[in-house]
Amino acid sequence: MLTDPSHKYGAIPQVDLADRQWPSRTLTRAPIWLSTDLRDGNQALFEPMNRERKLRLFQALVRTGFKEIELGFPAASRTDFEIVRYLIDTAQIPEDVTPMVMTQLRDDLIAHTVRSVAGARRVIVHFYNAVAPAWREMVFGMNVPQIIAMVEHHVAQFKQLTQVHPETEWILQYSPETFCMAELEVSLAVCHAAIRAWDAGPQRRMIINLPTTVEVSTPNVFADQIEWMHRRLERREHIVLSVHPHNDRGTGVACAEQAMLAGAERVEGCLFGNGERSGNVDVVTLALNLYTQGIAPGLDFSDIAALARVAEECTALPIHPRHPYVGDLVFTAFSGSHQDAIAKGFAAQAPDARWRVPYLPIDPKDLGRTYDSIVRVNSQSGKGGIAFLLQRDHGIVMPRRMQVEFSAIVQAVADASETELTSDEIWAVFERTYLAPVRERSGFILGSHRLFDHADGQGIILTLVDDAGVERVIEGTGNGPVAAAVAALGLPLRIDSFEERSLGAGADALALAIVEVALPGVPGSRFGVGRHANTTTASILAVLSAAARVSAEMARP
Repeated sequence: MLTDPSHKYGAIPQVDLADRQWPSRTLTRAPIWLSTDLRDGNQALFEPMNRERKLRLFQALVRTGFKEIELGFPAASRTDFEIVRYLIDTAQIPEDVTPMVMTQLRDDLIAHTVRSVAGARRVIVHFYNAVAPAWREMVFGMNVPQIIAMVEHHVAQFKQLTQVHPETEWILQYSPETFCMAELEVSLAVCHAAIRAWDAGPQRRMIINLPTTVEVSTPNVFADQIEWMHRRLERREHIVLSVHPHNDRGTGVACAEQAMLAGAERVEGCLFGNGERSGNVDVVTLALNLYTQGIAPGLDFSDIAALARVAEECTALPIHPRHPYVGDLVFTAFSGSHQDAIAKGFAAQAPDARWRVPYLPIDPKDLGRTYDSIVRVNSQSGKGGIAFLLQRDHGIVMPRRMQVEFSAIVQAVADASETELTSDEIWAVFERTYLAPVRERSGFILGSHRLFDHADGQGIILTLVDDAGVERVIEGTGNGPVAAAVAALGLPLRIDSFEERSLGAGADALALAIVEVALPGVPGSRFGVGRHANTTTASILAVLSAAARVSAEMARP
């Protein structure tokens, strides 16, 4: 049992923002996206990516549509330095893509960082330093004026170093690391120091990036912090306000969404939430959340499975099968009630109508996924899912009572196998149950039939052939072929329902006949199915199927 936390952990901090505006706002457009997969995501791996994997993931990020991509930490990694130089020197960075590199505030690291990107057409250089009390006091032993002076010094150094490379458009990004745990007045003062030292203006672009370095509060508090800063930042019209949420509390996506409502224009994150500890914000989830609200995310996830495979291969980290939008099972329903609702939703969904399929917030085809695995059957499944698979894959439309009957048969098979049943396996059960029971249960098959007119309406002569090839001829009359076939069998069967359908289209389509019969003394009803090119033959086969199933029930001890 957990101990009382009240004496060990602090309460969630609050922001004095009585007139907050973000709760009443609505998202209307996507942010600027910055992928940090190659830096923040890479440093969180058991084994960091080598050159080949980094370059492969970079190309995937470009194809996805990222216009800002963090390439790494070239001052701290020889591999990163060489990759950055390779991409610049060989013109591998598209004209509309801006690379970003990161550095701590040290003279030598900043100089090495400038060397790594000099000559690029345009580049973002990201400065950061922690500003929260615990870091100031325990890690750096610095007070706030000392931190401000350090920021001013290193931004001025960077400004001087970049002046000798006018061929490159230099964009400064400054992050008060640990922003979410720092006093807002301190964060604002440090950001203003960076803005003034860089002299941000129309020709000197700058990004202020506010991270939830470690999540310590609810998303609404982070939104309050962002709105507080958004209102007070100097030269706001020349600043791009960015956020970098982590996921320590599992609310990284919520933090990003609410931060955008509060004034953030840019979001940094990793494709599938990779990153230190519990990860960075999940860009795929965040972007597709926007998409499901009718907002174009500006990123192309139309082949999400291919992107996922590249990410898995490059990072050696698997994507969870229930990961939002991406996981192998995220569009898969095993639950009977879910399957029934999904099947009905597909039946009602018009091609050009607004998407309204229950349990599916997004059309899987928009992500390059198929409908094949949406409904899968195990012991938890119900009639709706089984009926959906038979209709989708084999054109079999079962009456509702037949769905109930057949689902119980499939459930018994699934329980016995203790595993999932594929669509092909369900079809095999259907064939065994309805289409091929006559020889197995009665010892004969239909050899031929002949109809003739009779005073009662319709007469039929059936030739049945047993396993030894011996023919047996029986005759009956009724008000149609089905009733005549029942009379010929000599069983007191009652026909409760009869349906005929076509399997497919065209002259060569097969006919499917479904008959529901009941027998006095045998509880409930049973269904029989016949399939044949001739509709009359299909209906006779359905009667023989039902009769064989009922006879088998009667023969049980």
